[in-house]
Amino acid sequence: MPPKKRVTGSAQSREQKNSCDRASPEAGESPQLSPKTHRDKDADFVSLCKTLRVTDVVCDRTWRLWITVQESMDEAAGSQQRLWGACLFVIVTDMDVVYFTLTQLLKAVNLSVKDFICLVRKLDVNLDTISTKVNGALTRLEKKYDVVLALYQRFEKTCQKIFVLTSDGKERETMRACWTMFLLAKGRALQMEDDLVISFQLLLCTLELFIKRCSPDLLQPFYKSAISKVPGPSTRTSRRNQSKAKSRPPEPEVDVQLLETLSKENECSAEEVKNVYQTSFLAFLDSLDLSKSSDFPQVNDVNHQYEEHYLKSKDIDGRMFFDGDETVLPPKIEISQVEGTPKKNQPEEDSVIVPPQTPIRAAMNSIQLLRGDLISCGDQPSPNLVTYFKNCTVDPTQDVQKRLEMLGQVFSQRFGQAVGPRCVVYGRQRSALGVRLYYRVMEEMLKSEEKRLSVQNFSKLLNDATFHTSLLACALEVVMATYGESSFKNGAYNNGGGDPAETDLCFPWILNVFNLAAFDFYKVIESFIKADPTLSKDIVKHLESCENLIMERIAWRTGSPLFELLKMEHESGAEVEVETTASFTQPLQHNHTAADLYLSPMRPGLRVLPPESSATPSSQPPSQAATHAPRHPKSNSLSLFYKKLYRLAYTRLKMLCSYLLSSHPDLEPIIWTLFQHTLQHEYELMRDRHLDQLMMSAMYAICKVKSVDLRFKTIVTAYKSMPNTNQETFKHVLITDDDYDSIIVFYNQVFMQKLKTNILQYASTRPPTLSPIPQIPCSPYKFPNSPLRVPGSNNVYISPLKSPRMSPGIMTPRSRMLVSIGESFGQSNRFQKINQMVNNSDRVFKRTMDQGSTPKPLKRLRFDVDGQDEADGSKSGGDSTLIQKLAEMTSTRSRMQEQKMKEDTESRKDQL
Repeated sequence: MPPKKRVTGSAQSREQKNSCDRASPEAGESPQLSPKTHRDKDADFVSLCKTLRVTDVVCDRTWRLWITVQESMDEAAGSQQRLWGACLFVIVTDMDVVYFTLTQLLKAVNLSVKDFICLVRKLDVNLDTISTKVNGALTRLEKKYDVVLALYQRFEKTCQKIFVLTSDGKERETMRACWTMFLLAKGRALQMEDDLVISFQLLLCTLELFIKRCSPDLLQPFYKSAISKVPGPSTRTSRRNQSKAKSRPPEPEVDVQLLETLSKENECSAEEVKNVYQTSFLAFLDSLDLSKSSDFPQVNDVNHQYEEHYLKSKDIDGRMFFDGDETVLPPKIEISQVEGTPKKNQPEEDSVIVPPQTPIRAAMNSIQLLRGDLISCGDQPSPNLVTYFKNCTVDPTQDVQKRLEMLGQVFSQRFGQAVGPRCVVYGRQRSALGVRLYYRVMEEMLKSEEKRLSVQNFSKLLNDATFHTSLLACALEVVMATYGESSFKNGAYNNGGGDPAETDLCFPWILNVFNLAAFDFYKVIESFIKADPTLSKDIVKHLESCENLIMERIAWRTGSPLFELLKMEHESGAEVEVETTASFTQPLQHNHTAADLYLSPMRPGLRVLPPESSATPSSQPPSQAATHAPRHPKSNSLSLFYKKLYRLAYTRLKMLCSYLLSSHPDLEPIIWTLFQHTLQHEYELMRDRHLDQLMMSAMYAICKVKSVDLRFKTIVTAYKSMPNTNQETFKHVLITDDDYDSIIVFYNQVFMQKLKTNILQYASTRPPTLSPIPQIPCSPYKFPNSPLRVPGSNNVYISPLKSPRMSPGIMTPRSRMLVSIGESFGQSNRFQKINQMVNNSDRVFKRTMDQGSTPKPLKRLRFDVDGQDEADGSKSGGDSTLIQKLAEMTSTRSRMQEQKMKEDTESRKDQL
């Protein structure tokens, strides 16, 4: 039934009236709309407001907003009423009042969710229409919608495998009841309803309940046989006290066999699904009094309870997905992207098109690979790691264990508070995986350091609490990103402030949980990535995004050790370029490891000065002071931080210039010079601000003195189209203590006042010397699992097969030589095409022509049972030419790296 038919007029009116009474903008105002006071407005608009039961104040403000934006919006058929609906959403969100559900609004203006979100964002024509509050609400709405859509599409496909089609449509009734119960369970069990993984596990629990309680005639044979004949082990004794157990009748237990079957068929961890069942789902069944009987759930009762939940949350009615309502249908293009699965090759096809994975399949595969990687890792240090601990002057073993226990408890509790009631156990699961990863990466780091420095005593490093906390935080961030609980999609991130009730685990949530400085966390990221070559490309990109977020904003918060370190560097006479001109123009290459960064001079008590040097800062110029007294040792962590900061800053500036100043290429180096000068010499301007705020101010300032007509509105409009941007950056800028305003006010009252003299120099006949332009390298992090092009070919790529990451179900059934193109490779002539692509290179033809012979016919590749290559029936006597070439390349690179590390060994031994 359509959603609007599920609520009677009286019930809906009563609910709306109560919400109006609770959220009336002004005391004493009537919650009912008075048409007589709105005669100056369009009658259709007043009718819409009356239908949605808004107040006079909301109606007036919405009308004024519509007048402001309607002139700048494109005219389209029926767009006026839709624009009214978008304006209503903006007003009620800003006023924090609720009079209608989102579904009621969408139905009233005949808009789908996706189109509605797009329309609201288009309202920001003057860059001050959409507040950060509204933008955040849109982001959460879009993410939640995407999650429910992905869950429903998987639900439909799974049910096709479970239920048989009947003439009377009973299987559809069962599916509807199952989907509605799942929506109710998700709404009650999770505060963070956009958690895809836990929501999917709850869906499997709901399916288990309906499969074992529905009529066997509705089940496919496979699932009919999956139901256990014998009840599974008790799962309730640990969750209730004994007095209640005596008074309650026996309760039906979870069907372990059936739950394991569902988990396996959906590539989900059976252990995790059981935990969700035993904690969240059974508690939910208790609330419905369904755990005490084996009867089939009452459909009307479940539907009524979800109706109450939906009206209370003022959200999207999730039942519309089952009804195929146009309101929740995604655009046709997105349907192919979300639902698409690899197609089997047809004989006549010349190419294979593999659509993207579904969100759930991608998430399950990522989790499966992570858990597979950590199977061999224990919850305790390995024998090798224990040896490293014992080789230390001060054994850190007890401190490490106490720290892990304390931080694990803190993490689990905070995780449960954010995700939902009874979710602490899921936090413990994440924590256990994080600890395993923490130990493994630490061991690899120490092995690398031992090879680099030829030492085995790492007492200083292993007794550094900040290092251990940062390493554990990074491991947990990897785990949460794998589970999709920390993500930068849709440009969203946790700003670390605002409403404490926010349930956002996105970075830098983990830093707040551990009370860890972002500048300290950044030191471990690069070494962590290099120490674990099994990290997926998505996870590496996620950590790189974390690093960028630290450099552009989080490390510049008040209280950050970065400011103390910068102050020390300047006071000690080290006020020179953090990166010299010679190295500044080269790709970012360095040999610093986490050990170097954590043990480099940081605080007054930790600075290590040569015996003959003085702690008194020199008043002479740096070049002269260096000849008279040894300079204070520079901080490796600060030096590397600024190298990366400059490259990030210039990358973003170059992109913005390409949008706005393509006709003035001479301005880019001038803007960069002012930008770089500000970061180096006026770094206090970055305190509690964003890197991009200084970038936009520098661009506007130079264009102003160079008489180039470029307005701030134009700059901000272009900035919004850049990746990884947030409108809060230009709408919420610190002016003075606790005083925030727009980027324009910041420029006039702060930036211009501080740099006025320097800015005006660029208009003189003798402008300042231009700063060197940094070379923009590719990502400094290598992706060991990314495809590599075969030397001598144009279209053949290979990926390394790491057996620990591959489960038997992922590999081919009879061979360890994996060939994966879609689901099926097709006819045998495709092997001939691959062979031709590998061998048919210019180099091969040149060699054969020089020898004066006709090229030999291409050989046909076959794969035998043992996984060895066969060519013309003869076994290969060794590695193929391809493998040999790759091995030679790897060997050469390794020798170069070893030589570079040896050259730097002697100068670093003393640090450890």
